[in-house]
Amino acid sequence: MRTINNKQKQLADIPVSVLDLVPILEGKTAVDSFQNSLDLAQHAEKFGYKRYWLAEHHNMPGIASSATSVLIGFIAGGTSTIRVGSGGIMLPNHAPLVVAEQFGTLASLYPNRIDLGLGRAPGTDQLTAMALRRDLKNAGNDFPEHVAELRTYLSAENNTSPVRAVPGEGLNIPVWLLGSSTFGAQLAGILGLPYAFASHFAPTYLQAALQVYRESFIPSETLLEPYAMACVNAVVADSDEEARYLASSLYASFLNVIRGKSKMLQPPIADLDQIWDASEAYSVNQMLRYSFIGSPATVKEKMQTFLNNTQVDELMISSHIYDHAARVHSYELITALQQQKKAQLVS
Repeated sequence: MRTINNKQKQLADIPVSVLDLVPILEGKTAVDSFQNSLDLAQHAEKFGYKRYWLAEHHNMPGIASSATSVLIGFIAGGTSTIRVGSGGIMLPNHAPLVVAEQFGTLASLYPNRIDLGLGRAPGTDQLTAMALRRDLKNAGNDFPEHVAELRTYLSAENNTSPVRAVPGEGLNIPVWLLGSSTFGAQLAGILGLPYAFASHFAPTYLQAALQVYRESFIPSETLLEPYAMACVNAVVADSDEEARYLASSLYASFLNVIRGKSKMLQPPIADLDQIWDASEAYSVNQMLRYSFIGSPATVKEKMQTFLNNTQVDELMISSHIYDHAARVHSYELITALQQQKKAQLVS
């Protein structure tokens, strides 16, 4: 068992990154979403965020990130320094060689800026997964083998193989494993890879997964120490009241999830009790347990408590906000919290 460093992290100590699901807004189009994402990425770069990730989803009218690698190229091409990557590519939907070639192309176009995050969920419903994969017999059970195959294609040592990723081979593209359970955590630990947990929608196994990852971690050429990132929701505004109002779009979108409905991201509403009952409210709040909503002062306290409890090495922020300007402002306020804490530490 590994000895875990018990030094308490502070918000100012750790990088903060962005997860963009590329929401399609009610009354808008996917084209609008792509332009909003590029604008947000450009602002995130100015604000000092470390990375900007996009997540693969399919057959969802409210999410426009199905062609994830294409969007990564679009965002990377419109920025200059921020890391851009996948949070993640759902590997069972793709042949490992295709992913290696796509990300090899991205890494060739944008050197030292591309991250490859891999997940084993379908990112969609079972019928759509069948349309993507043509075969569900393994249902992600061969994920470890596919990760190994993909990493082989990306390795310099594969240059004598009869099957090679060109471009891709030898480009040293960082590979992350993603998850919402302990399966991916253990695999990431054994392989000595960085690990990201999807606590923004699946909070139940966060602590267990972090423990499994750290205890199973084996140093590798990639990492000498475990490196864990957690994704959370955050809606920050100038007042608690405004933030709660803006966050109603997030809660309404998850209400549609538990109702089995798929809609575009809705404008905020004043009273969520008008659209859900007590049991639905409980279910949504359980899914969104790690959602930090409020003014900068309120969110700073909540985020620091989360960091105290998890000791993750990096935070990734997802902000489902209908108004684009308010969404950009939310990310600005979050990074201002970090700068504020750094200034306090210096003084």
